[in-house]
Amino acid sequence: MIDIGKALKAAITTGEVEFGVMQTEKAVKSGKAQMVIVANNCPSKALVAGDSGVKVHVFEGNNMELGALCGKPFSVSALAVIDKGTSNILTL
Repeated sequence: MIDIGKALKAAITTGEVEFGVMQTEKAVKSGKAQMVIVANNCPSKALVAGDSGVKVHVFEGNNMELGALCGKPFSVSALAVIDKGTSNILTL
């Protein structure tokens, strides 16, 4: 089992990650998103990835916990991994 916190931090620092439901939806629609992570209380889980074929991981914590894990001073309901960088996040 991979450590999602470490994997997320590595992806954020060495790759490219978009935060927020709207940015995540845009990244999925444009085909840039390799993976989507949504908090378990994300209001639009179904909308975020739709039928795009993008891998979706539901984070077990809420949006406040996901934001804290990402090192952000705000809640994060959804995020899109554009470039995984040196992380192993895509193996979730």
